[in-house]
Parts: sequence; C-alpha cells; structure tokens
Amino acid sequence: MTCSKRLLRHRLLSACLLATGFAALALSLPAQAGTDPLFERVAAQAEALAAKPWRDEPPPLPEALRTMSYDQMRDIRFRPDQALWRKEGLPFEAMFFHLGKYFLQPVRIHEVVDGQVRELPFSTADFDYGKNRFDTRKWGDIGYAGFRLHYPLNAPQYKDELVVFQGASYFRALGAGQLYGLSARGLAIDTVGGQGEEFPRFTDFWLQRPEAGATSVTLFALLDSPSVSGAYRFVIRPGSTTVVDVRTRLFLRKPVATLGIAPLTSMFLSGENQPLPGGFRPEVHDSDGLSIQSASGEWIWRPLVRPEGVLTTSFSLENPRGFGLMQRDRDFRSYEDLEARYDRRPSAWIEPVGDWGKGRVELVLLPAPDETHDNVVAYWVAERPPLPGQPLELAWRLSMQGAQQALPPHGYTLQSRSGAGFTPLGASEENLVIDFAGPALKSLKEGADVGARIETSANARIEEQNVFRNEVSGGWRLALRLARLDKEAVEIRAYLQHQQDTVTETWNAILPPQH
Repeated sequence: MTCSKRLLRHRLLSACLLATGFAALALSLPAQAGTDPLFERVAAQAEALAAKPWRDEPPPLPEALRTMSYDQMRDIRFRPDQALWRKEGLPFEAMFFHLGKYFLQPVRIHEVVDGQVRELPFSTADFDYGKNRFDTRKWGDIGYAGFRLHYPLNAPQYKDELVVFQGASYFRALGAGQLYGLSARGLAIDTVGGQGEEFPRFTDFWLQRPEAGATSVTLFALLDSPSVSGAYRFVIRPGSTTVVDVRTRLFLRKPVATLGIAPLTSMFLSGENQPLPGGFRPEVHDSDGLSIQSASGEWIWRPLVRPEGVLTTSFSLENPRGFGLMQRDRDFRSYEDLEARYDRRPSAWIEPVGDWGKGRVELVLLPAPDETHDNVVAYWVAERPPLPGQPLELAWRLSMQGAQQALPPHGYTLQSRSGAGFTPLGASEENLVIDFAGPALKSLKEGADVGARIETSANARIEEQNVFRNEVSGGWRLALRLARLDKEAVEIRAYLQHQQDTVTETWNAILPPQH
C-alpha cells in the first residue's frame, strides 16, 4: 500500500509525533508449560516499564527523512520479493513501512519461530526509493515505521493487504471486498476530560510465524506512554468478516482522566441527516452511526453528526454485549464517489469477552474541515479504572464487517433525515424523518397498529408525529416535528411498537447546539 492522504489524517499525525524509549526482551522464550508464555513475557516487560518514570528519548533520524516531502515519502516502497515468509510459501506475508515525514518514531519488529525470537533489522536493500536520491550509507539500523500483513483475502492468486499497524497504537484491518476506512487503536487516553489527549504507541512487535495452511496469524505488541504501559496479543482471522481477537494487560504509571478501552476512530463529514451543500457527493463518511447492544438485549443507534464544537456523549451500561462505529449504508448511490468508494468501507464491531462490569460507551464528535480529518472517536470507559500499579486485563473481539453486519433481529434504523418538507417550519422548529426496516416490520401490513414512543431532553418539545408504512423499502417511517426551547444540544429517543411489542431498536439522536 502506498501512503495516502486518507492514511495521514490529522489525529493520526499527532499520534505519530509522540516518542517513547525502546525496551528489549530476551532472545529466547522459556519452554515451560503455559497458555501464552510470550504474552506473559511482554506483560512482565510492561509492568517493569510502568514502575519507572517514562522517558522521552527519540533516536536521531537522518535529516533527509525528517524533512522529506509528501511525494518523496510516497515514492518509497517495500520490495515485495523481500516480504517476510514469502520464501517459505506461507499463506501470510509481512512487509514493512519506511520512516520519514509524518512517521518519525521507529518500532522494533521481531519474528517468533518455535519459541525463539529474533529481531528483524532494517535494511535499505529491502526498499525501492524510486526517484529519491538519498545517501543511505550512514543510516544504519534506523528501525521501521510499522508493518502490514498480506493474505489471499479476495482471490487465491494474490495476497491482499489484510491489516496495517502504523502510527501510535493505530491499526486497520479489512474483510473481503472492503477498502480501508476507520481505524482501531490499542488505547485512548484523555480524549476528553484531561489536559490534552495522550497517544500511547506500540514500541515493539513480535510476529509469530504461521504454519503452512494457517488461517490465522498471531502477533504481540508492547505499548508505552507517559501514563500507561501494556502488553497486547492480536489473533487475526481473515474472511468476508475479518476478526481480530485482542487481549491486553495494562499498567498505569499515574491516574488518567479517561482510559478508553477498545477505541475506534472514524470520519463523518456529511450524511442524509446533515447534508453538505455545494458538493456532488450526497454523503461523505467512513461511518454513519454508533451501534450499541446492551446486556438486556436493547439495541441503540446514534446517527453521527459533524458539530461546530467538541460534542461528547455517553451511554451508561453494565457488561455490554457489543458496540461499534458502523457503515450501515452500503449503497454506492448514497456517495457517488468512484475514488473513495465509501460504500465499501468496513464497520467495526466490538464484542467484550468476559466481565467488563459497569461503565460507559463514550462517543466524541469533533468539527472537521474536510474528509482527511478523523473526527469521531468511540471507546469503553470502566466505572472504576485501575489504580497505578494494579493490572487491568481485558479481552475483546473486533469484527471488520461489510454487507453482513451486527443488526437487531427485529428492526433497525435504515436512515434518518432532517430538513423542511412542504410545510414551512418555524424559526425554532426542526423536521425529522426516520426510516426503520427489518424482519419484524416487513410482515406488517398497511393499517397495522404501529406507533412510536418518543422522548426528548427537557429543552425540546414534540409538536407533531406520524407513523406510516414505507411502501418502497417495506419498512415503516416516523416523521416528527419538534421545537427547540433553547440553542443547546437536543437528545431524542424513539422506537416503534406494534401493539405492545417493541419492533425496532432505539433511535437515539443528538441535534448539535445551534451557534
């Protein structure tokens, strides 16, 4: 993959400028019995790091790499014939990213074979520098900026990019037929509530050599930052939905305001609920909503918006079954973008493993001038975070979904639109139209006893509401008109009922403050 502007978004760039010191591990692993000796060894290293003050000692880089242009960076490519595991003919291969421009902090990368660990040294011979004319003789082992794994995801004849780890603790993965969109992260620290967001980063990786015919690949990572150190294990299973099983053990150096677990980062510029005037594309986004499934089985859908200022909301839960930033709209006609192909961007669904206890799913929405800026963050925050010195161990499953997505079994939000219709609106009024679809709605005939349950925050009042069958989609439509009582943000909850049965998820929207 060549480096693109979609990869080098503003918040990712900020993360790439952070620095941490390297930490070395022994070059062999014990042979004693254990479920995961390498994870335990990395966790011990993380615990030892957390007991010491954090040190910011970025290694010096050649001037040519620090000052190169964007086009110079794009012209550096890893040589595919040098890919790790290619000569062995294994189903997975690894290729590496060069340091430079936006990615100035090196990571160490190791290979694990039969319990033995060897570091993979940097070599300029592994790269094609294109039109660049660098004097590389004195560079030495400067390290890598990250790596990507390849696998025959879409056809057996070609190994596609499967997952990329590059920049802070960011990583992105693909299922069959998908294109890169939103990112996952190892950890989010003080996205809100602190003195400024802290971007922990993976300093070391260990890639476990897969067996011949393997359908999954395992890697480990060491994370470090001023506030937290941690060990991670990733087991990646490619497919139409690529699944990443994540296990982490974290150690805090000091208390933090917000410890965001299983964070997801995405982009929302415009949608049917917030059209962008003047452009030919109806919608521009990597994700169109936050989906949550509670322990009780309730499903919640919050449409994303692009606010004029920072807008943070959260949902208090205990042991959620799942949450994710979703790209539900898979129709090309909703985007009309032949280059970006937002209709092929994946949804990311998080399923907690084990007891996560009480906490909240937090959603942070930020202003953005254009689509090159990630402006959506979602993560889990425990009600009682660990104290410094106390380990926090959690696991979750990340599913990169395409057409087959996590959806409520009865009814879900198809789209929600805002704006005036034929009837003029008052100065403080807004018109909202929400389409629901799903198995429980499709069987209902025109005239069925379908109604809406609607709640709003205290600063709004419902003026009118109507529920009727959508003969085009086969679902049902809720049209409502509300009056704002002030200029602050308004929250609205609505779901459909057939007689006394709830037949849809809860559509839970935030109307941004009016400035």
